[in-house]
Amino acid sequence: MKKTTGQNREITRHWRPATQAVRGGTWRSEHGETSEALFLSSGFTYDDAETVAARFAGEQDGMTYSRLQNPTVQMLEERIALMEGAEACRAQATGMAAMTTALLCQLSQGDHVVAARAAFGSCRWLTDTLLPKWGISTTTIDSRDNDAWKAAIQPNTKVFFFETPANPTMDIVDMAYVCSLAKEHGITTVVDNAFATSVLQRPMDYGADVVAYSATKLMDGQGRVLAGAVCGSQQWIDDVLLPFQRNTGPNLSPFNAWVVHKGLETLELRAMRQSENALAVGKFLEGRVPHIMHPGLASHPQHELAMRQMKACGPIFAFEVDGGRKQAHALLNALEIIDISNNIGDARSLMCHPASSTHHGMGPEGREAMGVREGLIRINVGLEDPADLIEDLDQALKAAGL
Repeated sequence: MKKTTGQNREITRHWRPATQAVRGGTWRSEHGETSEALFLSSGFTYDDAETVAARFAGEQDGMTYSRLQNPTVQMLEERIALMEGAEACRAQATGMAAMTTALLCQLSQGDHVVAARAAFGSCRWLTDTLLPKWGISTTTIDSRDNDAWKAAIQPNTKVFFFETPANPTMDIVDMAYVCSLAKEHGITTVVDNAFATSVLQRPMDYGADVVAYSATKLMDGQGRVLAGAVCGSQQWIDDVLLPFQRNTGPNLSPFNAWVVHKGLETLELRAMRQSENALAVGKFLEGRVPHIMHPGLASHPQHELAMRQMKACGPIFAFEVDGGRKQAHALLNALEIIDISNNIGDARSLMCHPASSTHHGMGPEGREAMGVREGLIRINVGLEDPADLIEDLDQALKAAGL
């Protein structure tokens, strides 16, 4: 591989975020290609047996097997780390692979986790179902309540796990307080930052130890591939996460890595424009629906905290209708432009009914406890003209009796 400035961390770490998003983590072959190459190879060859031995012993840098290293995947990892302000990153096969790896690599039987009540349904399955099966206890709290974090700490607490904004209720966590509290007690903070990405907020700037992603969402941004990522210190990635990943294999394919790598080039442009569009749509809905959950609106109870932590509030928010599931489904069924889909972060506008999709598996009591009621609808606002989206929502609301 030809060495480029994009591969030199001493140079790239001084670049501004927009430059890092386009040129960070760029390697070039002897052909000098402008777009990063796609290396579809499971294995690698060596000039001699001594080179193999040196690489497997960790005495020489270089590729050995794509479950451990791949040039395309490593380029993505370097770029995400730069944008996150992290020392290192390891890509994962999916967002849930990232969350699972970030937790299981550091937890053992007898450990305790404090987790946010409001979270993606599969993340709640991890904390509520999987971890207890392995003797790891979890206390689930209202993440908006700073006192609740402190009260939940036990002598064996090893991890604080939360996302902010939370899916789908848009709860905001005071990251500076929670991360500081964790450090006082020797607890590792794991933050799911998929709703914002590093272009809208950087949890490590507030003291987070580990940041995990579904790169399927805004990082790809066009609904094409599944991907995940986990960022942390070099020591934590090498000593804690990597042994788990090496031996369990939740690795990202080179093709998916390449797609996400190219998506990062336009991430800030998309995230900022979609945030603007979402705010416009949110202002329209605020006067039409009984309850709206958009941290960018002054009506959100944590608006000021969100504005302190976030550059913009992202494309995703939620709102409620009074007529429960029947009225929510009627609204979705009347849409003409906006698609019904459980994905988020897409350049296309998407809407879903979490109680019957993303959070269905939690059951009625679990959903009610975290605020996912039958009338709640989640929307991802895309890059379409917001005026067209507002017209579509207006006619759908009328069709649903609103």
